[in-house]
Amino acid sequence: MKKIVVVVDMQNDFIDGSLGTKEAQTMLPRLKEKLQKITASGEADLIFTMDTHGENYLSTQEGQNLPVEHCIKGTQGWEITPELQAFVEKARTVVEKPTFGSMELIKYVGDAAEVELVGLCTDICVISNAMLIKAAYPEIKVSVDSSCCAGVTPESHDNALAAMKMCQIKVQ
Repeated sequence: MKKIVVVVDMQNDFIDGSLGTKEAQTMLPRLKEKLQKITASGEADLIFTMDTHGENYLSTQEGQNLPVEHCIKGTQGWEITPELQAFVEKARTVVEKPTFGSMELIKYVGDAAEVELVGLCTDICVISNAMLIKAAYPEIKVSVDSSCCAGVTPESHDNALAAMKMCQIKVQ
């Protein structure tokens, strides 16, 4: 059984696009360095997730609550940042997800001894997927590398990390 690192939603719209933040831009070099070490050592398999919406996004429940078009499939904003494309090519799989958490992702992590999550946004998609993995596989070690995540705001990032700690997800 191997470690899996889930790279959550490192897409252009969340970095420097319609929902981008300076925190996401600042975190990106640290994440790239981490992925370089992981792939060089072979210590873990990578899985990428992609927030994926259609042209009808604004008419969906999410779009009604967050009326900012983002990650529309086929657009530049939907694509994973060019800085991480070399790692996408080495990944076990890429999971397109229509909402925050992914039930499909759960299928790919059940054989792991440990699952670590990194990426965007700590307070929405990272926490959602960490909680789903922990609920589906309570004996798998689930962790989050807080230095390789960014939230919508620094405060919401910290709140999400605290919530995950309370649910026995290791925050490093």
